Amino acid sequence: MDRKKLDHFKLWFNDYVSGYLTGNTDNNSIMLLKKEHTLRVCRNIVMLGTALHLPEQDLICAETMALFHDIGRFKQYALYGTFNDLQSVNHARLGLNQLGVNRVLSVCSTDTKRLISKSIAYHNAAAIPEYEDKNTLFFMRLLRDADKLDIWKVVTDYYSNKNKKRSTTIELGLPDDPVCSKKVIIPLHDHRIVKIEDIKTLNDFKLLQISWVFDLNFAPSFKAVQKRNYLELIKITLPESKEIHEAVQEAQDYVHRMALVSD
Repeated sequence: MDRKKLDHFKLWFNDYVSGYLTGNTDNNSIMLLKKEHTLRVCRNIVMLGTALHLPEQDLICAETMALFHDIGRFKQYALYGTFNDLQSVNHARLGLNQLGVNRVLSVCSTDTKRLISKSIAYHNAAAIPEYEDKNTLFFMRLLRDADKLDIWKVVTDYYSNKNKKRSTTIELGLPDDPVCSKKVIIPLHDHRIVKIEDIKTLNDFKLLQISWVFDLNFAPSFKAVQKRNYLELIKITLPESKEIHEAVQEAQDYVHRMALVSD
């Protein structure tokens, strides 16, 4: 992998996204939202990789997988009008299909193509397959961290703007009831990710987003969560209760401890 290939990939990505822009303003704003998310994930992964002292070739490979990690989102929304995988298709698999059909990664070596494809395939999975080799697991984890860092940015920007029109794309159409289910509070105390099938309300979804910290992998990722104040920005939008406060505090304490861990 070299910079020339990455530049080629970026040109292809821009052309591909442009193909999903229409005369519909709402459609275009959603497509561009996903494009902007992708570009920020690229910046996140380069930031993390640099902090972890990755060599140039690995940084280029990491940025390539970030560039293509959500490529399936565009066709997903065009076909189904949603980004909810449970109501449509797995966007990672759809993305890999699009990369395959267009032979985008054909310029890469077999090993590099496998690494990028595997990382994309599991960027949105509940867990990664521990049987993979050490290098593949590293890049899988790196992409997942970079992706989460920007999803937190998207949702906290949205939650912080109370006067903004409600977005079913971000809220997944969940009711904004002033409660949290017990099933989503318990996992935070156990340092586990909340299961998507246990989500009943928007506040449940917010706790799921907080629980993602238990799936972060690198000290620079935890430091970024702290610096960007993500957990606090979600916390202030939750109902006030002792149960919720203690659950969120578990996540905050965990982030603080992990941010201190040496790389």
